[in-house]
Amino acid sequence: MTSARTGEAQQMIRRDLRGRDIDCPRVLAAMECVPRHQFVSPTDDKNAYEDRALPIDCEQTISQPYMVALMTQALQLQGDETVL
Repeated sequence: MTSARTGEAQQMIRRDLRGRDIDCPRVLAAMECVPRHQFVSPTDDKNAYEDRALPIDCEQTISQPYMVALMTQALQLQGDETVL
């Protein structure tokens, strides 16, 4: 991920995740590493790191980052699991 995008991801984490109840270091690290902008259309690229769902192909949406982090944290993964 480019440094500009890394900055956007870090800002999202500070603004939308840490300020709420997301505190698992592994979840926060994963949220910072995933290039969310690569999963949205070019027209929504500027909104990729906003805390909202965005449209993707086949009339579906990519979930808002907070919901992804909350669900991932709730799994309480230890590191040896396989998750699809």
